[in-house]
Amino acid sequence: MKILFVCSRNKWRSATAETIYKNHSEHQVRSAGTEPSARIKLNAKHVIWADLIFVMEKKHEQRIEEKFSEEIVDKKIVIMNIPDEYQYMDKELIEELNLKTHDHL
Repeated sequence: MKILFVCSRNKWRSATAETIYKNHSEHQVRSAGTEPSARIKLNAKHVIWADLIFVMEKKHEQRIEEKFSEEIVDKKIVIMNIPDEYQYMDKELIEELNLKTHDHL
C-alpha cells in the first residue's frame, strides 16, 4: 500500500511518520506539507500516487480537498488529530502516530 503523511511544513509530524514507517515491507511511504514553506510541498502527484492519506489535522484535509478535488476521488483520508506541538522523532509523537495509524495499516 502507498501511504502519504501530510502536515503543514513537513518538518516534524509527517517527516517523523515517514521515517518510522518507511522500512515497512508491505508499504511505500512518503510525506509532504501543505504550506508554501514546506520542506516537501504537497502536489497532485503525491495525491495521485497515494492509496491512503493520513493528515495530522482537519485543516490539512480541507486544503487537500480545496486544491486536489479531482485527485482525491476514491482516496481514503484519515484525520489523526495530532497537534503541531512535537519535534522530529519525539517519543510521544511516535506513540501517537502508532496509535492513530494502527487500525488502518
